[in-house]
Formats: sequence, structure tokens, C-alpha cells
Amino acid sequence: MKGKTIKEINLGDRASFEKTISETDIYLFAGITGDLNPAHIDQLEAEKGMFKGRIAHGILVSGLISTVLGMYLPGPGTIYLGQELKFLAPVRIGDTIRAEAEVIEKIDEKNRIKLRTQCINQDGKVVIDGIATVMPPR
Repeated sequence: MKGKTIKEINLGDRASFEKTISETDIYLFAGITGDLNPAHIDQLEAEKGMFKGRIAHGILVSGLISTVLGMYLPGPGTIYLGQELKFLAPVRIGDTIRAEAEVIEKIDEKNRIKLRTQCINQDGKVVIDGIATVMPPR
């Protein structure tokens, strides 16, 4: 399985991936990373905070962008070089998130592309916005 090369990619190409965030996802991510912030794993403490309940780790949610880039556009063989992220809204247990990527720039001589990346919840609200830089497979 091989992803698209820079010659096969056009400005405006798009891909997406969708997942519902579960309580298990949050606990597994907390265990893997060691980020046991009560905002993510302790309902009683989280209720006292600004979001009035537990929320998913922003980096967990932004990880869905990696799925889009590594599996769909450009796809397998892609090297993820950088990512700018803005966390705009919380993601809660049970939210369905669609990660999207759109090619906005090609740098043929360096074999690089830039993609607008967004994570959008089931209500159409953008929860994460950013720009990714990747190297597609040759």
C-alpha cells in the first residue's frame, strides 16, 4: 500500500476520517502519555472547572489528523513534518469528530505539501484548526 506522490496530488484535494470519542479512548491516552489531568479523567474535579465536566485531551483529538495524512492523503509512506494547531472548543465523551485535510500548497522542488487541517464535531463546530506540513512518498 502506497500513498499519493506529489505529482498525483493537486491543490484542493481533500480527505477525512471520523471517530466517536469514547471514555476508553481518553483513559487509554491518559495511561499511554501519563497526562492524568483531572479535566480528562476525574468527573467530580472536572465539574468544578471551566468545562463543567470531563473533556478529551486536545492532542488525542488532533491525532485523528494523523490518520487522515498517514492513511488517506497523501497516505501510507507520508512523513509528518510539522503541525500548527489551535484548540477552539472542547471535545466530550460521545462526540463524533471528523478530521479533515485539504491541500493548500505544493512545494514540488522539496517534495512537501501543506494542508489545512480541521477537526469538526457532530454539530458542525470546528474544535481544532491548523496547518500540517508533510512529505509525500516518492
